[in-house]
Amino acid sequence: MAVTLDNIQVELSQTSKINDVDFSNLSFGRVFSDHMFVCDFEDGAWQTPKIMPYQALSLEPSAKIFHYGQSIFEGMKAYRDSENNVFLFRPTDNIKRMNISAKRLAMPEIPEAYFMEGLKELLKIEKDWIPTTEGSALYVRPFMFATGEGFHASPADSYKFIIACAPSGPYFSGKVKVLIEEHYSRSANGGVGFAKAGGNYAGQFYPTQLAKEKGYQQVIWTDDNTHEYIEEAGAMNIFARINDTLLTVPTSDRILDGITRKSILTIAEAEGIKTEVRKIKVAELVEASENGSLKELFGAGTAAVISPISGFGFKGKDYELPVLENTYGALLKKRVTDIQTNQSSDLFGWRIKVC
Repeated sequence: MAVTLDNIQVELSQTSKINDVDFSNLSFGRVFSDHMFVCDFEDGAWQTPKIMPYQALSLEPSAKIFHYGQSIFEGMKAYRDSENNVFLFRPTDNIKRMNISAKRLAMPEIPEAYFMEGLKELLKIEKDWIPTTEGSALYVRPFMFATGEGFHASPADSYKFIIACAPSGPYFSGKVKVLIEEHYSRSANGGVGFAKAGGNYAGQFYPTQLAKEKGYQQVIWTDDNTHEYIEEAGAMNIFARINDTLLTVPTSDRILDGITRKSILTIAEAEGIKTEVRKIKVAELVEASENGSLKELFGAGTAAVISPISGFGFKGKDYELPVLENTYGALLKKRVTDIQTNQSSDLFGWRIKVC
């Protein structure tokens, strides 16, 4: 079935929660807008898509999501400019990546029209939920999970795809201190580290909790085999500035192909910043910190855009990053957010107007 705005069923909420929300004091992902987009996959086909009031779900205890973890998601943001126009940032990259995740977890791929037309119509309805305070946005969470029932260890025969929205403030405030992980791994070769699978994040919680008990806010993940190479910063891609070169590690089976990561690399090159995509040894990071050539370290992802790292711990020793007036991180974050919020021209064709 071809999906257009005409055949998306829309049920509007009779009341709105929006007047109960303090938009000047938003935490991240804790308040939810009035509506959500829902589409079920049953009998081998996607059914009629719907927009309905945000509400609780009812599932059987035998639903396979509870037993075998078939669950994937994406993270996006919607922005509203001073003229009340609504924009998305590189949304087709999100649907492409979501379908890469779906294929890896033996889940049905979502037709681009279901994703894009459903999301656009949802945002038109939820337009007033998009905050305009600097650093805030409407966080958009597309996700899909197995609803098919049974205890047999096999892919489900039915799934539910939902897009829900949460007006949100900054993901992190200020700089974070991280611990380089020497034992636990985020993912492994041949695994699902490149997918946005829910289990990837569940597996990170315990090592991160241990790091927090030691006084750090996050973990820098290292490779699963030798733990000699850095890979990601918490749930974000990682960047290091050594002297005036901006480094990040290549994507792989273990490392997510981050949309913010790709954007930063493109903008950095346009700004004349030298970039390198290569493996980075922990020993190189330590040496650069000790000799003063490590100028910056930051994570990059949809939620935070860029999260500066103030220092890192490794083998019982802490290494502090210098405090600089003009950082690559601050410059690149401004360039990205100015495009996202329609405060600058978009030379790359990333900004998509919704309404």
